[in-house]
Amino acid sequence: MEIRHSVERGATQLSWLDSHHSFSFGEYHDSAHMSFGALRVINEDEIAPGGGFATHGHRDMEILTWVLDGTLAHRDSLGNGSLIRQGDLQRMTAGTGIRHSEFNASDAEPVHLLQIWIIPEVASLAPGYEQRAFALEDRIGRLHLIASRDGRQGSVTVHQDADLYVASLAAGGSVAHSLAPERRAWLQVARGTIRVNGAALIAGDGAAFEHSRDIGIVADDGPAEILLFDLA
Repeated sequence: MEIRHSVERGATQLSWLDSHHSFSFGEYHDSAHMSFGALRVINEDEIAPGGGFATHGHRDMEILTWVLDGTLAHRDSLGNGSLIRQGDLQRMTAGTGIRHSEFNASDAEPVHLLQIWIIPEVASLAPGYEQRAFALEDRIGRLHLIASRDGRQGSVTVHQDADLYVASLAAGGSVAHSLAPERRAWLQVARGTIRVNGAALIAGDGAAFEHSRDIGIVADDGPAEILLFDLA
């Protein structure tokens, strides 16, 4: 297990944006942290009231947005307009090209989110969009599948051999995951403090698993929330 501490991440600070980058992104470049398998970006963003990203484009990327607090307003060149709230997961397949904007929907409260980029298995896919809500009760004390290649168990579909789980844990709560041979995992702590195979992690920390088969997670303080990527 290799830990990526929150304080080691890159950062972008603007008048309306506080963003932290687990992997190289924008003007932040770290040759030791370019990606992890097909996982290319994990950005933790806090967007001030009224702030946001003006219309911009993407290609050949699976873009997932998981809202932790607040509401994000989205519009794109496919004609989608939506509000993404806490517990919602949005997936955009950029494919041959998509343009979109993202703004804090509130004039009073910040929006806090994780934006995740996954490299697709093939290039030049048709652009696509999907959004689903995942109830808190379905992920308390368990790893709940929210994204997968085959869209099973009501998860959103990503065009890559990747499963994304989320778990919400009360103090002392625990979950475990076993990796199949030849697979790897990335764990991202979204909130709270936890112990992973005995190591202490706080919100913003990540951990890479390439040779460990068993991953044990215990929350020190509640509530805690983790995202677990099981990757080819």
